[in-house]
Amino acid sequence: MSVTSASAVASPVDSTRVVRTRLRITRRGRAVVAALVAVPLVVVAGALVLNGGGAVASDTTGATEFQHVTVDGGETLWQVASEIDPDADPRDVIADLVSLNNLPSAEVSAGQSLAVPAQYAR
Repeated sequence: MSVTSASAVASPVDSTRVVRTRLRITRRGRAVVAALVAVPLVVVAGALVLNGGGAVASDTTGATEFQHVTVDGGETLWQVASEIDPDADPRDVIADLVSLNNLPSAEVSAGQSLAVPAQYAR
């Protein structure tokens, strides 16, 4: 016959008790999680930026026609702008002329032909 002491008897396990462990993320773990979230966002944003919409090339030319003005000797772009539209601010007309004719500056030379923007053509 064997006798067991009270300390040797195993106690019943309480199966209803839930043990909760606290999750700890290290600094490196946070960096990995941030990278896993950020990389797909950057890829999608990059794809949208690089796509940029499609431009279609065609072999037809536009039917846009411009009136042209020839610069006289000693005439400035300010004078040309004043002749094109006397009611408009010459600075606006000059800016439009420079933009349309792709001029490097507001200087013009005698005999130079300038396309007049459609809004000033009469």
